Amino acid sequence: MATMTEQAGDRAEDQQAGAAADQATGKLEQVIAAQVRHYRTAAGLSSAELAARTGLSKAMISRVETATTSCSLTTLQRLADGLKVPVTALFRGADTDRDATFTKSGQGSLTVRSGTQHGHEYRVLGTLKGRTDALEPTLVTLTDASDVFPLFQHPGTEFIYMLSGRMVYGHGSYEYAMEAGDSLLLDGEGPHGPLELLDLPISFLAISAK
Repeated sequence: MATMTEQAGDRAEDQQAGAAADQATGKLEQVIAAQVRHYRTAAGLSSAELAARTGLSKAMISRVETATTSCSLTTLQRLADGLKVPVTALFRGADTDRDATFTKSGQGSLTVRSGTQHGHEYRVLGTLKGRTDALEPTLVTLTDASDVFPLFQHPGTEFIYMLSGRMVYGHGSYEYAMEAGDSLLLDGEGPHGPLELLDLPISFLAISAK
């Protein structure tokens, strides 16, 4: 049987959890209020006109736009239909704390891969921690016409965009003559990599995704 001290501790935890939930709910109401107001004014609608479109009262529209009421799912759907936007549009801005990586020009972490010692530079431009489906953008620079052309194989897909120079790039049994502005989307399971360096230096962006 719980002691009075334990019960008091439980009540305090419940109160803290309730306060956090209320704060989150309040934030969501404010986001919905701002979005409804934004889309209504953008559509040139008055509160009365939106009320007529949705079947809601003008007073209800006012309470929504002042964040003084919590909308039911039915109300949200009516508002979205009346504003001609998806329901998800009314939640934009509710979850803004997301991971991002910013890389200045000329920066990024260098990685050592096969061919690095032969004038092949691989500079990773950003990563998102804890995401198994995140893109991996890498700036590849080839400055040495060596005979070492590493081939890669990996799960997922890869997109290559040529920035400068000319090369022949291989994917499986196919070869592609690539120059600045050319791009190639490929299945990473097939062996791929530069086969012939035609005009150095060569620089291209390689973006892989699992």
